[in-house]
Parts: sequence; C-alpha cells; structure tokens
Amino acid sequence: MVDTALTRPPRAQAPPPRARRARAGQGIAYLFLSPWIAGAALLTIGPMAASLYLSFTDYNLFDPPEWVGLDNYTTMFTGDQRFWHAAGVTTRYVLLSVPLKLGLALAVALLLNRSRRGAGLYRSAFYAPSLLGASVSVALVWRAMFSTGGTVDEALSALGLDLGGWVDQPRYALYALVALAAWQFGAPMVIFLAGLKQVPRELHEAAAIDGAGPLRRFTSITVPMLTPVILFNLVLEVINAFQAFTGAFVVSSGRGGPSDSTLLYPLYLYQRGFTDFRMGYASAMAWVLLAVVAVITALVFRSARRWVFYAGEEGR
Repeated sequence: MVDTALTRPPRAQAPPPRARRARAGQGIAYLFLSPWIAGAALLTIGPMAASLYLSFTDYNLFDPPEWVGLDNYTTMFTGDQRFWHAAGVTTRYVLLSVPLKLGLALAVALLLNRSRRGAGLYRSAFYAPSLLGASVSVALVWRAMFSTGGTVDEALSALGLDLGGWVDQPRYALYALVALAAWQFGAPMVIFLAGLKQVPRELHEAAAIDGAGPLRRFTSITVPMLTPVILFNLVLEVINAFQAFTGAFVVSSGRGGPSDSTLLYPLYLYQRGFTDFRMGYASAMAWVLLAVVAVITALVFRSARRWVFYAGEEGR
C-alpha cells in the first residue's frame, strides 16, 4: 500500500514575516505613487505618444488625421525656408542669451556672497525678476520700454545714440529678447550662491598667503570648484532658451517681426499649429526640437569630462 503522505505534493511554504512586510511596504509605496504615475501616463507619456503619431499625419484640428508618413519631415528640411530661418534665429538667441545670463548670475552671486547687512533683502530683490520675467505683463512692459519713444530709446538718445526703438528694427529686435532673458538671472544666481557657499575658505586663505590676487584666486579656485554648478546651470539654461516663447510672442505680437527677426523656433511652431492649423507639421517640429536639445545636452555632458572638477577626484 502506497503511503499517501509520500505522494502528496508538498505544501507551499508561507513567506517569512520580513518578506511579507516588504511586499506590504511596496504596495503602500505604489499606492502613494499612483497619482504621479497616473499623471505621468495621462499628461506626459500619453500626449507624447499622440504627438509622435500626429507628426506622421496631416491634421488640421477639425478633420481626422490623415497618414502621410515622412512628408512633414521632408517638407520641413527641404521646402520650408522659414523653418531654417527660425532655427538660425533661435541658435543666435541661445548663443547670446545663455552666456550673458550665466555671466550676470555669477557676477551678482559673487557680490551677494559677501556677509553684509541686508544680504537677504538684496538676494530676494535680484531673484524677483525670475518670478515675473516669463509673464505676459512684463513682456508688454518690455515692448513698451524698447519701442520707439520708449524708455530705452529716450535714454540712449540722451547719450547721443539715436538707435530708435529696438523692437521696431530687424537689426536690434532680437537683442531686446536677449536682454529680457538676461534680466531673469535670479534662478541661476541662487544656484551659484549655493555653490559658492561650498567653496572652502581655507583654499582662498592659503592662496592669499602665497601671494595670489583676487583674480588669480577666482580663476584657479572659485571657477574650478564651481564647474559642477556651472554645468547644471548651463544645461538648464540651454534647454530653457530653446523653449523661449512668451517674450517673442508678446514683443512681436505673435508674428515674429519685424521681418521675422524675432521668429524663434517655438513661436514658429505655434504659428504652424494654431494659426495655419497644421498640427501634424507642428508635432513634427516639436520632435525635431526635442531631438536637437537631446543631442546638445548629450554633447555638453560628454564635454564635461574635460572641464568639470568634482571634489575628491584625483588629478587627470
């Protein structure tokens, strides 16, 4: 007679209490993360997937999308001269605004890094433009200041420089946008201030004893110690500059004028999508912008191996 105890399948052993508690903890974690996961799926991943699909279609916001394959991309690169003009204007804008903005932010951070009475008030005052700079109201004020007969025109005329209104001339209109971007240096300034607080004071004291002047200490101590912060600010500001829209839209009344001199890439994307009702073409432009920004960001990170110094690293 066969013993049934030998033929009976073994019982599954219950997981130990620690494993059960770990699984319960993971469930609670996913429960608290569920709003973020749902938001990412519905507000980010879903729209991105829809945009990618629309980039291969002819879609006018009213009729169903019609599949056209790579026609939008082919037209963009081979038959749309305004696309290349907008890309050129945006490149000039990035190359001018990002270094100027970071330079001002670092200069003001160096001034505010000194211990003095009212330092907190000064920091708040210099940070305020970053909170207001992207608003439509400030862009309207900026257009009035740089128009013919505006504050800037009157001030330059008093100095003997009769340049006229910047926003009314193709030669100077882009510089008004660059000035607006540089005026919003508060956010990188705060990050530079945090980085300056991490520079050991002993290094400056030792260098001063050895006879190094302020400029030498800045170039040989402060800047190398700030390179990780410079990298962080550089990446953020390059991405933000490629996405600049509000200032160009308001200053040029949505047209990118005069003579397309302020036709930044996001503004042209807006025109194609919501003025010409070519949403498929605008979606293709958005994905090209994403690819360009991703490549530039990757190149910046790759170059960082040569100029970014991290404390504790051995000499290269």
